Amino acid sequence: MTDTTLNQSHKLTWRSFGPGILMASAAIGGSHLVASTQAGALYGWQLAIMIILANFFKYPFYRFGTEYAYSTGNSLVAGYAKISRVYLWAFFVLCIISGIISTGAVALLCAVILGQILPWELNTLALSGIVMVTAWVLLFAGHYRFLDGLTKWIIASLTVATVAAVFIAAGKPSAMAADFIPASPWNLAALGFIVALMGWMPAPLEFSAVTSVWTSKKIRTDHTSRFQGFVDFNVGYFTSAILAVLFLALGVFVQYGTGTEIAMQGGAYVPQLINMYTETIGSWSKMLVAAIAFLCMYGTVITCADGYGRTNSESLSLILTNTTTDTEKYVAKWTAFTIVAGYGLIAFFLGQMAALLKFAMISAFVTAPIFAYLNYSLVKKEGHLSTIMKWYALAGIVFLTGFTILFLLQFFGMIG
Repeated sequence: MTDTTLNQSHKLTWRSFGPGILMASAAIGGSHLVASTQAGALYGWQLAIMIILANFFKYPFYRFGTEYAYSTGNSLVAGYAKISRVYLWAFFVLCIISGIISTGAVALLCAVILGQILPWELNTLALSGIVMVTAWVLLFAGHYRFLDGLTKWIIASLTVATVAAVFIAAGKPSAMAADFIPASPWNLAALGFIVALMGWMPAPLEFSAVTSVWTSKKIRTDHTSRFQGFVDFNVGYFTSAILAVLFLALGVFVQYGTGTEIAMQGGAYVPQLINMYTETIGSWSKMLVAAIAFLCMYGTVITCADGYGRTNSESLSLILTNTTTDTEKYVAKWTAFTIVAGYGLIAFFLGQMAALLKFAMISAFVTAPIFAYLNYSLVKKEGHLSTIMKWYALAGIVFLTGFTILFLLQFFGMIG
């Protein structure tokens, strides 16, 4: 490699960033805005350790998606296909279901926030339609390149706005209620909440496959180097992790100990959070907080629709032709399907979306050990696994499996 080529491969520009930022945009949604903030509002700083541990132990498996893409030029989905067509089919079905539930749930939350911003009243279905149609139009008009550019601005704006909000809230903490008794999350009764919190922290682990699909696309279109790809991945991942802690801090500073009952349903919690800010910080803060929340959720809707649509398209291409050559042919159709099906879910299960959201978050954690082991096996097979990363990954598998077993034992009434 010449010095010029080496310098180019290590050159970082705005265009170098992409899949890692897309992953961050998808992650900063229900897990951050709702679950992290609720964790701070209910338990103060106590669950910060669980947010940190979830991000820490999931890191190697997301990293393996980028590693595999730069080592082979293919996504993890193509790697799954090499292991077993049965597993590819299982992943395909799971990805369809997860994509519909996730996209519908985050679109509903986004619609609720939009209702707080607009000067006129619209019902939830109409607001959800606006969110999903505009997301589909943006993706259809610009496809991957548009998404690649848009999410960089969303994440940059979101980071600045969130840091500003935390500093403002920290400077004017809420007054503790006289009869406030701190609650402890360290009991089996809170296990379901903790598992849901970690399930989408930073995102469902199958999203590592989605990120690898974006990465393989980025390699083909922009010819990014391994160095550029890993910088992009790490910036996106750690931005998401830091913002998760900041959103927990918002819950601590604004709601913890105030005596106000915390709404546990996502749709009901978002306007409560915005109103609490208005009462605590000042009426001027409503649009700032609403803007943060809307940027969170709208970016998540767009990236979920594209990510799941693109991943399902690649899965179908591998199933039908055993190659990824027909992937692009199906992307627009699968993206449209994901959005339409997600909207249908909102329409038919409007009153139960909170339960569906919690189910999606918990099921994401329960299936995490499977995806963790598969990603670990793929990268190990390629021979690009250092000793440190090997033991790091194995520790992550033990952590995820241990909590999953504990939750399942409680769920089936064997403990507690």
